[in-house]
Amino acid sequence: MTTPQRIPRRFGRLTAVGAALTALMAGVTGTVTQAAASPKTPEKPPVPSLAWTDCQGGFECANADVPLDYRKPHGKSITLAVVRKKAADQTNRRGTLFMQPGGPGNSGVDFVRNNHADLPAALRDSFDVFGYDVRGVGRSSPLTCFDDARYTRAVTEAKGVPGPGAFEPALRAAAEFDQACVNNSGELLPYVGTEYVARDIDLLREALGEQQLTYYGRSFGSYIGTVYAAMFPKRVRALTLDGAYDPVHYANRPYAYDRPQYLALDGAMSRFLDWCAVDQATCGFGEGDPRAAFEKLKTDLDAGPVPTANGGQANGYTLVYRLMFNINEGKVIWPSLGAALRKAQLRDNTSFLLRPPSPASFDFLGPNVAVECVDRDYPRDLRRLKRNVTANAKAAPLLGPAMAYGPPTYDHQHATACVQWPGERVSRYDGSYRAKGSAPILVLGTTGDPDTPYRDAVALSRRLDNASLLTFQAEGHTAFGRSACATDAVVGYLVDLEVPASGTTCVDETQPPSATPTTAPPGTTLSELRNGVNERVERIGAVN
Repeated sequence: MTTPQRIPRRFGRLTAVGAALTALMAGVTGTVTQAAASPKTPEKPPVPSLAWTDCQGGFECANADVPLDYRKPHGKSITLAVVRKKAADQTNRRGTLFMQPGGPGNSGVDFVRNNHADLPAALRDSFDVFGYDVRGVGRSSPLTCFDDARYTRAVTEAKGVPGPGAFEPALRAAAEFDQACVNNSGELLPYVGTEYVARDIDLLREALGEQQLTYYGRSFGSYIGTVYAAMFPKRVRALTLDGAYDPVHYANRPYAYDRPQYLALDGAMSRFLDWCAVDQATCGFGEGDPRAAFEKLKTDLDAGPVPTANGGQANGYTLVYRLMFNINEGKVIWPSLGAALRKAQLRDNTSFLLRPPSPASFDFLGPNVAVECVDRDYPRDLRRLKRNVTANAKAAPLLGPAMAYGPPTYDHQHATACVQWPGERVSRYDGSYRAKGSAPILVLGTTGDPDTPYRDAVALSRRLDNASLLTFQAEGHTAFGRSACATDAVVGYLVDLEVPASGTTCVDETQPPSATPTTAPPGTTLSELRNGVNERVERIGAVN
């Protein structure tokens, strides 16, 4: 038996992947103790100066310089891209509303620009609406791991139905991804964690002249808001955390976080297929047995990929990847999913489910993996990793195997990269999440959420000292903009600090439409889906 080895934590060349695999087979069980992340800031960093310029459509843009490393507040800086649109009613303006999208990896600048017109008038009238690209994302010194060619090869080689022996190739691909992160963005990587993101927000709050923070964060944006509240509880005016994370499981018990996410995604897919079986006329997929048809479709596409218009190939992994994101839209999108699956059966490459991840996707996926590997404390035991990956794939048979054994892309595929992560993680938050002494915080959870399980919202509402939970009984990801009831509650809270009673439930989701809509229903990205160009863009739909 070889001597147990630790996976290196410092930047530099990764050890050969073959050694890691040899160690795995030989029984590596060692772990690495994580360094405390909270910097002991010796002095206050300078507040950024924002020089606003017009950037079309009534928006103003600026750059904000913040410390790269908060342990050295007057050392190197990183420039953050920021945007705002001033309140329509400046006389009765309540302040600035920070809006934070999901991810990690989505642009906060684009989030504000794309969604401002669909925000309720009460928010547009009452607040300057503000967004920014967090460090390492979008226009704020974006980090790079795999280049487009290498990412394209990785997703093309992945399978919808991975066969026996899929774990070792997945481990090798993840180690190669980690090395690419070091090679291309090594100087930035230690500093992209959420503690530093929260510190950036506090500096931006000061730069905007706000005494306290008013904030809406969805999906991963809810974790950013949670960390901010934990670090700066007295500076909270109002925080809405929509599609919430259980922060303790996410950061400190990642396998306990991963399993429910696999189950939530597969559960959403399962409920969709059940609907297909009941309403064959509207769904149009499955010919009486949608589950069997779906399993066969994945296998058939792996065996014979469909050529795409741009010269690429779409296989079973492509199908699973697209379903993972698009099922987030809830019941309103189900007829479109059925039609797209039927097209895939017919090998029609106009199906939006046969659009392989593109460079626009990769701009999101690289930071998505890297930020989470900085944030999360995965045990460095490769045997334990294999047990968990295998168990998750088995527990979520519809979409789980492709996710578990695929290359590093989205949440379900992070463990293989994060267990081998080679770098320091000084910007990782590892403190309490109680936010003791904060103003009331509003947490929203959707019961059928395939991305952030409802149980996480329940857990967060209990971990926070002063939180109220609003439940949206529905399919799909997040509640604001998808539920008139939830949207009204959020508006009343953000504008007038009216906190819904904990236990409030909204039930205003409609049943699937009787046919595929020809225009995008409120709260969806159907127009993007039908054109096959949805690259994980966060949008909030107007609620009628």
